[in-house]
Amino acid sequence: MEVGVWIPNCRHLATAEVIRTTAVRAEQLGYDSVWVSDHVVVPRENIKNFGETIFDPLVTLGVAAGATSRVKLGTTVLIVPYRNAVVMAKMVSSLDALSGGRVVLGVGAGWVAAESAMLGVPFKERGAMTDEHLRAMQELWTSAKPSFAGTYTRFDNLVFEPKPVQKPHPPIWVGGHSQAALRRTVRFGAAWHPINRPPEELRAGRAEIARLSREQGRAAPALTLRNDVRILRAGESAPASTHAGRVLAGEPAALVEQIHELAECGVEHLVLEFLAADGRELEAQMALFAERVRPRVA
Repeated sequence: MEVGVWIPNCRHLATAEVIRTTAVRAEQLGYDSVWVSDHVVVPRENIKNFGETIFDPLVTLGVAAGATSRVKLGTTVLIVPYRNAVVMAKMVSSLDALSGGRVVLGVGAGWVAAESAMLGVPFKERGAMTDEHLRAMQELWTSAKPSFAGTYTRFDNLVFEPKPVQKPHPPIWVGGHSQAALRRTVRFGAAWHPINRPPEELRAGRAEIARLSREQGRAAPALTLRNDVRILRAGESAPASTHAGRVLAGEPAALVEQIHELAECGVEHLVLEFLAADGRELEAQMALFAERVRPRVA
């Protein structure tokens, strides 16, 4: 199982220093990847979830790319309908080219109706927009003479460079756990990428993806997972999750058991969001996991 670290580009730890330090330290500690979240604006009712400061995900990964040389650079997840498809394709392909082919594009349709409204995205159309934007981006990334005519995006008679280093394009991991997300995973995804889902939901989702994949005549996408995590000292209780769903929490031996269960569910890449009060504690949690847990789940 590969293991990655979520970089705090939002919420209380979102500072330039913590972002750079986390990316560099993750690579030093042997993690496989670093990841960022995506929101553009914060409706006031969502400040508790997101914090007030949110750094742009692709700009943040550009900083991480310049500070590292090996780790994969992922979005967990980029909210596809929030951006013009051509501009987004340009940003992703530029990041992949400049980083030497390290981008993993986690994608989602978004869930905050107020944020969508502020960005001019019809909330009820976000699924259709996501699917069309992904098709348009794939055309730009793979065609020598890109051409596309859709409801939301149209282009023709253009040159699109640079192409991504990765061929045919960076792997697409589809977030969410709704039926629409599972269908999108089979249509576009190299992997399914839910957040904080318990083992029984992972097994059920994986079975449904396998069924849909058979119908489409393709190999089933991989299973990946992002999860809140907290390594506890004796007698310490787990903090509240930043998201709904399951938190991985316990002393190192207990975490090993929990992660072995995820591996048995088929999880191939685990992205960890360490629940820490400050940058020093975040670095300590990352190091403790790398030293006491990772060697026993590799």
